[in-house]
Amino acid sequence: MAYNFQKSIDFLLENANPSIRLRVKKEVLGNITAEEEAELIAQIKEEPIYKLIASCQKENGWLGNGFHGPNKDAGPYENQEVGTKWLAEKAIGKDDPVLKRAMDAFVTTELTDFCYRTKGKYFDEFRYAANGQNLIRCACIARAGYEDIIDIRPQIQLALDSFKRVLEVDSILDITRIKKVSGKEKRVFNDFEKWPCYYHLDILAHTMFWKTENNIKMLAEAVKKLMRTDRPECQVGGDSWVGYVLGTVGCLKEGYTLGYDKDGVHHTYLDRVEWLCRLGLAPYVPELQAEVNLLANTIDENGICRASVDENQLKGISTYGGQQLEVDWKTDTKKLCDITFRALLIMFYANKGA
Repeated sequence: MAYNFQKSIDFLLENANPSIRLRVKKEVLGNITAEEEAELIAQIKEEPIYKLIASCQKENGWLGNGFHGPNKDAGPYENQEVGTKWLAEKAIGKDDPVLKRAMDAFVTTELTDFCYRTKGKYFDEFRYAANGQNLIRCACIARAGYEDIIDIRPQIQLALDSFKRVLEVDSILDITRIKKVSGKEKRVFNDFEKWPCYYHLDILAHTMFWKTENNIKMLAEAVKKLMRTDRPECQVGGDSWVGYVLGTVGCLKEGYTLGYDKDGVHHTYLDRVEWLCRLGLAPYVPELQAEVNLLANTIDENGICRASVDENQLKGISTYGGQQLEVDWKTDTKKLCDITFRALLIMFYANKGA
């Protein structure tokens, strides 16, 4: 459907945070001078969270003492995963010294290092479906735009193969089994199986070289199959068995949704919709295009998106969600800037395709 990009762009360039203005100019318009970019980045570096992340960086480049979320007595941004995601989402640039040193730490730090918070264990992402600290690491590398510097091609292929597996089996029930633990039944994946998860989707959404027509169409068919709601295994997922039950890193459950209705109001999961549009799936997945159309219908005559969204998925930046680029939401305008920016990206990628 028709969508007036310019009104949203004008609203954001007038009202939004420096990082949103930077991304609108660079990512959407493709028109920013080196001087403009440098000035906007300088403003981002004055934000309290940037200074907090920089101050917690260790000598080897690692951010804070945690990895997949904060450790005890640390704030939500003082860890390697969330810190690098924040820097990447703020478009601080690949040459930013804090981000560059954090990426270097991903190269020099063994996956069995205790900073990964797995007690020295390596959970092989090729053995355990939808799991493994290296998947999280590779998603951070992809988000930061470092896939051309740090080789994550095996994990990109694994992400593709994990979605392809959805098409090869009837359902998740075919590749999982029940383990009884302390009298409770837990569904776990069979060893060396594949199944898509949040971090596979993150990796694919933020890399490019895998994009072929065949891969995009395969992903579209897999996503459509995951969205089935007429099956008894709807909302069934799986954990890993590593001698004990280990939760996956966001296994995508059967019955995958892009939004939900509450009290007669539809709420959109902006991150899911944005990432699927980044994959180039909008022309091939009717449910995705329908969600894009619903979102477009909430954009007013001034280009402001008035959609009801899942705020838990939008606010802040964390391990499994968060897309907030504004420093705070003390005014409605700032909150609307974050929502409108994500809506703009969704419309941009939905219309751009792959």
